Amino acid sequence: MSDFNKTVFTNPSTFILLGIPGLEVAHVWISIPFSGIYAIAVLGNFTILFIVKKEQSLHEPMYYFLCMLAVTDLVLSTTTLPKMLSIFWFNSREINFSACLTQMYFIHCFTVMESGIFVAMAYDRYVAICDPLRHSTILTNTMVVKTGLAMVLRGSVLVMPYPIFASLRPYCRTNIISHVYCEHMAVVKLACADITISNYYGLSVLFSVHGLDVIFIVISYNQILRAIFRLPTKDARLKTFGTCSSHLCAILTFYVPMVFTSIMHRFGHSVALPFHILIANIYLLVPPMLNPVIYGVRTKQIRDRMLHVFTPKRT
Repeated sequence: MSDFNKTVFTNPSTFILLGIPGLEVAHVWISIPFSGIYAIAVLGNFTILFIVKKEQSLHEPMYYFLCMLAVTDLVLSTTTLPKMLSIFWFNSREINFSACLTQMYFIHCFTVMESGIFVAMAYDRYVAICDPLRHSTILTNTMVVKTGLAMVLRGSVLVMPYPIFASLRPYCRTNIISHVYCEHMAVVKLACADITISNYYGLSVLFSVHGLDVIFIVISYNQILRAIFRLPTKDARLKTFGTCSSHLCAILTFYVPMVFTSIMHRFGHSVALPFHILIANIYLLVPPMLNPVIYGVRTKQIRDRMLHVFTPKRT
């Protein structure tokens, strides 16, 4: 490790991903739960896509947005897990500079997309509960497609400066990234030039995109809860709130680790690096695993269709 740190690199063609510094001996053991998380994420999200495609009764805005979420989760987990496991299993730590920037772009781009999808799902629940008679006229298939394209465009454009800024920086200190993937701030911190612009731009995206998304979600659910509490009976309130509970659980599993790891990257200098990296992995890997489980268990329509499709028919 000391040999790496003493070497001077000028715009290296490759970076070295250390994995989880301090826990190298446990890499193989750490890979076991990560492998299970990835397997569940892939199986669960493909199952959601299969069920929604197969069942005509699920061809509604809520489930279209759920399919967008499943695709986003598949891309996020596949962008990070295979390389991570190659580090843990085969000590394959090198990553090409261009591949590192590409991984950085996909991670942050699809994170922004996922945040936007949660806003769209919150709006869908708001219309369905607060203005149900107009739900089918407001959230048409055309509107759903336009919303999805807007989320893709927003993520693609806003995150593009990340790899551009990173590629323009000179790297003359080291090419060692103390992480398991090419996170934006973990890469630009290696530059031997001023990274103020990258730091401030990352913060502006965090607050203007994710911050505004959270505000819109809170406003939507404030109106939803007010509408629920106006319902005449307790059973009606519980039933209506049940249609939103899965979405609320998914939102919490996404935003809480994201905010925590973003703050630690910039201000958590006293936080142990292994803990920091593990939280960052939870932020990217656990939501793709939990989302299909949450929606599969908590959403009656999907649960019933899964039982219908996968339960052998008796003759």
